[in-house]
Amino acid sequence: THLGGEDFDNALVDFVVQQFKKKTGLDPTSSPRAMRRAHTACERAKRVLSTAPSATVELDSFFEGHDLATVVTRAKFESLNEAMFKGCIDTVKRVLKDAACEPAGVDDVVLVGGSTRIP
Repeated sequence: THLGGEDFDNALVDFVVQQFKKKTGLDPTSSPRAMRRAHTACERAKRVLSTAPSATVELDSFFEGHDLATVVTRAKFESLNEAMFKGCIDTVKRVLKDAACEPAGVDDVVLVGGSTRIP
């Protein structure tokens, strides 16, 4: 299985776009430029959330002259990605079962990639 930072970015983009739609009634998903800008801003916010309790996703003239401004807390980020986090646990359990190994038999776990900084 593959789970990476882009999966977390996409969940955050979906949330931010929903907030924008709710505030303005406009749907920016038809604009590749707006979505690219949202993705970049959400990736930056995700990195901030690795060390701070909240981050602001802010884009001037995001779509049709409307600005985008949303504060995302670490708790909200975690809730948006909860299913993916739980999926990681399920994967680890399956690996342990396939290896006929108990959790107590694991001495070290090596995490790789930028997502390892998610608290």
